[in-house]
Amino acid sequence: MKIFVVLPAYNEEKTIEKVLKDLIDIGFEIVVVDDGSVDGTFSIVNRIIMEKKTGLLCRHIINRGLGAALKTGIEVALMEDPDIIVTFDADGQHDPKDILKVSKPIINDEADVVIGMRNFKEMPSSKKIGNRIMNFITLFFYGINVNDSQSGLRAFNRKAAETIIINARDYGVSSEIIGEIKRHNLRLIEVPIKTIYTNYSIKKGTNTNEGLKILAKLIMNILK
Repeated sequence: MKIFVVLPAYNEEKTIEKVLKDLIDIGFEIVVVDDGSVDGTFSIVNRIIMEKKTGLLCRHIINRGLGAALKTGIEVALMEDPDIIVTFDADGQHDPKDILKVSKPIINDEADVVIGMRNFKEMPSSKKIGNRIMNFITLFFYGINVNDSQSGLRAFNRKAAETIIINARDYGVSSEIIGEIKRHNLRLIEVPIKTIYTNYSIKKGTNTNEGLKILAKLIMNILK
């Protein structure tokens, strides 16, 4: 099956070269969305795509947020007639081999969407609390209980990718997508994945502060 990997990237010059080369060398089709980076991210990705003669690169002129980057990447990937679209973080925390792992339930027609579930026992405390907050937000606001609502490694079949609507611009997009899965009665499975924690990757993604900000934002939207 034709698998496209969507790679949102914002100021990832420290990790993007290795992540991108590893994905290309395995043979995946790639869509990189540079979300208004002000470092060398765009230049690095452009050079690698020119050298490898494969991959697509999109660029937001300004930083629009993870949700906007995912929306752009998925829309571009859909133009290439994929069977499966996989979202993948650019900070080096994911193992490229896990792409096939999250794709397998879709290939076997067991799921429409698969979330790569990280091991919370190995997760640093700062991120663990933030993720638990987001799991609660996902359950409370969207009515669906998942073990890892914030994992960036996810696989979507074409039907799911075309159906899910993304409006959120911040990290709240991860929970919003799960809400869309429930709203459209899509089949969801979580599978365990490997997570590579480094000092760099720990600083990325949803932490306690981000979780509380998203919670406050959702509550304010309800009160309006």
